[in-house]
Amino acid sequence: MPKRDYYEVLGVNRDASDDDLKKAYRRLAMKHHPDRNPDNPKAEETFKEAKEAYETLADSHKRAAYDQYGHAGVEQNSGMGGGGFSDAFGDIFGDIFGGGSRNRSNVYRGADLQYNLEITLEEAARGTETKIRIPTQEECETCHGTGAKPGTDPVTCPTCNGHGQVRMQQGFFSLQQTCPKCHGTGKIIPNPCTDCFGAGRVKRHKTLSVRIPAGVDSGDRIRLSGEGEMGVNNGPNGDLYVVVHLKAHAVFQRDHNDLHCEMPISFTTAALGGEIEIPTLEGHAKMKIPAETQTGKVFRLRGKGIQGVRTNAPGDLMCHVVIETPVKLTERQKDILRELEDINLSDDARHSPKARSFMDKVKAFFG
Repeated sequence: MPKRDYYEVLGVNRDASDDDLKKAYRRLAMKHHPDRNPDNPKAEETFKEAKEAYETLADSHKRAAYDQYGHAGVEQNSGMGGGGFSDAFGDIFGDIFGGGSRNRSNVYRGADLQYNLEITLEEAARGTETKIRIPTQEECETCHGTGAKPGTDPVTCPTCNGHGQVRMQQGFFSLQQTCPKCHGTGKIIPNPCTDCFGAGRVKRHKTLSVRIPAGVDSGDRIRLSGEGEMGVNNGPNGDLYVVVHLKAHAVFQRDHNDLHCEMPISFTTAALGGEIEIPTLEGHAKMKIPAETQTGKVFRLRGKGIQGVRTNAPGDLMCHVVIETPVKLTERQKDILRELEDINLSDDARHSPKARSFMDKVKAFFG
């Protein structure tokens, strides 16, 4: 299984600072540390993945190599030269039975990248189109990607003779590993380009247009094919995944395709009933409040939620009633409320059945 992009593993953008990297790693380490998840092997794998990503990106030299060449840039000096045990196994038996070495193209697909995009609830519901600006590695215009100074060319590596691999004899076994001189490219650059310093690519920023379909939710990903990390040795580019995050809304909270909101109503409306206006994403709607409505009552307005990307019908709007206690009362209002309280207490079983039931339970509890 191919490795995930290190920035995606830590959940940060490619221009993240050292502090951002450290905070992201600490958060993941605390959550997935094996000591906290002794019976969860998946957590241990996630912890190791985050550790590897942070150790690479926290080192400025490794990070520069990773930004230029992706995983290939930081794996070039590993013991097996990126080929792993299977390649070494094949080389051993190839020598024993005369199979010889295999040619390697050293062409790598660029890593996939991630961009975190915040949008409003309204934009998610209706869809939108926005532009994002991302850091990228582009082919150097001066050397046209060769890495060599104009008028010169890369030359065949004298150490590996252009194979990108060198063979090491260890007794009976013969192993291959990445050439330490050319780092697996098969070429060296005697006269590096003064603009890209031999890398063949330079860091730029590019602006992309992203169409957000109606109904997207937090965590949904939009794939931009070929807009990821540049491939190595003319390999294909990776993809860019735009991950959607919804901003907090002043009125609504989203739960999948349903919307929730708290609706304050007056004491008198709750007691006597009435009609109120409530907000929706499409404007205002009227809702009838029956008499004797209690705090916590939920009214459902069907079809006033959000129609998801993969659904045929919109969700519902759930209005949670909150009865508002009057404040800053006048003396006249206080007198009226005291009179009402006296009437209620005269027959509390009828007018306040919940309070009466609760008090009866309290008396029974204390015996």
